[in-house]
Amino acid sequence: MYGVPDELDPVIHAPARLRVVAALAALGRGDEVAFPKLRKLLDMTAGNLSTHLRKLEDAGYVRVTKTHEGRMPATYLALTDTGRTAFADYQAALMDLLKGAHG
Repeated sequence: MYGVPDELDPVIHAPARLRVVAALAALGRGDEVAFPKLRKLLDMTAGNLSTHLRKLEDAGYVRVTKTHEGRMPATYLALTDTGRTAFADYQAALMDLLKGAHG
């Protein structure tokens, strides 16, 4: 049987990042969500969410778009195609792991 670290993407596997990726994966391809809305949905502090988003962005899984609405800065988040593929691979590896545990 294989070990978790080799099969499950460590970038996604952290619980907070898994929640972020799952929430963004629920959006349609090309759709994005405002940072405050995602923060509220996940009940995370702005600093904690920012830290996890940075890791996901560095991995190429999340696209962060900073803009302005009037004079107010706004940040929008979306899962990239790479992120969608990584999440699908993560889900498949997790299912394989769970099947192996029961087999």
